[in-house]
Amino acid sequence: MTKTTLPAGFLWGGAVAAHQVEGAYNVGGKGLSVADVMTAAGNREERRITDGVQPSEFYPNHEAVDFYHRYPEDIKLLAEMGFTCFRTSIAWSRIFPQGDELEPNEEGLAFYDRLFDECLKYGIEPVVTLSHFEMPYHLVTKYGGFRGRQTITFFTRFARAVFTRFQDKVKYWLTFNEINNQTNYDRAFTLFTNSGIQVHAGENAEAVMYQAAHYEVVASSLAVQIGHSINPDFQIGAMVAFSPVYPASDQPRDVFKAQRAMQSRFWFSDVQVEGQYPTWLTRYFQAKHFDLDITKADLANLKRGTVDYLGFSYYMSFATQATDHEDNQFSYNEAHDLVTNRFVPQSEWGWQVDPQGLRYALNWMNDRYHLPLFIVENGIGAIDQLEADHTVHDQYRIDYLRDHIVQMKLAMLEDGVDVMGYTPWSAIDIVSASTGQLSKRYGFIYVDRNDDGSGSLARYRKDSFYWYQRVIATNGAELGQKAGGADDSPA
Repeated sequence: MTKTTLPAGFLWGGAVAAHQVEGAYNVGGKGLSVADVMTAAGNREERRITDGVQPSEFYPNHEAVDFYHRYPEDIKLLAEMGFTCFRTSIAWSRIFPQGDELEPNEEGLAFYDRLFDECLKYGIEPVVTLSHFEMPYHLVTKYGGFRGRQTITFFTRFARAVFTRFQDKVKYWLTFNEINNQTNYDRAFTLFTNSGIQVHAGENAEAVMYQAAHYEVVASSLAVQIGHSINPDFQIGAMVAFSPVYPASDQPRDVFKAQRAMQSRFWFSDVQVEGQYPTWLTRYFQAKHFDLDITKADLANLKRGTVDYLGFSYYMSFATQATDHEDNQFSYNEAHDLVTNRFVPQSEWGWQVDPQGLRYALNWMNDRYHLPLFIVENGIGAIDQLEADHTVHDQYRIDYLRDHIVQMKLAMLEDGVDVMGYTPWSAIDIVSASTGQLSKRYGFIYVDRNDDGSGSLARYRKDSFYWYQRVIATNGAELGQKAGGADDSPA
């Protein structure tokens, strides 16, 4: 291996989620999911959650980009780019439409048989997330989502069904997508999409979050054990959203606040990797008088069901600073405790773009977890212009991804971090999870669909399509030049 060559077998691909691409929300026996009751919004707006599907509302996930019917065309395009892996999810409510059935829906299983067969035909390894913001809506209305312990049973039943069915087609799995988004527990979107929870008036949202998250890490540990019993060769990972939190200054109080923020964001992966709660967090529960349902059997299962690797998304970095009124715990509330980092630029959606933060993140996780790491999301939402000749000149996307790949390579080749693969978000244009927009585009493939649902759904290759094709063909050795001609690849 030279300084510019990544290891043979490095996984290059792209990522999507079922609810953001498939559409066909009521086809093939599929039940409603939490994504199916979320309306469209706009730039920096929060999507509304409705009481079931309302005829007067527009739900962009219902059709999405119709991947359900067009997947052969789309997988062929991914193969043309040279993908060796493709990250997607299995829509839970396609397999168990209500979530609490005893037997899975055969039509849903058969769809994923066809999808995975299409991937494997081209030598593309599926990387499959079990729960990617797609909980069956019935589990929300009847059981309160992960408020209750019984949802662990529903999740593990789902995991067992898909592990069994696809044991010879899927090697790489992830349990819960961005499980630590719930650190931002005051934001209705995160608790609803992650855990199927809506906080009631008078409730302590933080305590509700910690209880639901406990049930989820237990569910994850049980799923790992089930998966390994079905196929010992499965590689089953956890997945977190990694946005490093820097101190706003070198004041010790700010440094400690940032440390507590990182502890608060990544105890989820601590538990899934190490199999136990960190000491600071058990003391924190006591200080906050959170009387959580955590049993000895739960703690034993956490030990037995640790993950094989850690997947993560990386889009941006954060910064924080202490206030004059910190409690002894330096309690971190992400909705209120972040500040602007003046040293990094912001995207149109307010994201603080920080490529070097990816190298920092990889080193931080490598030092802490000593497991293979997998960058399963990295990308930038932007407004693309489809030209009259059906081209899209998205140099800004190329520059963003290129800058991050440079930092990934430095972490791997200079720092010795074990990275399994890289799957940018997203392989193809999708419905944005946070805003419901199509105009917030991420993909290498342009989809002719507008925010109001109009458009032909035709697919077109962007400039980034051809750029990424070359990156994969050279195993990351050739990244091209940035706009303006600069070339800062590692020597």
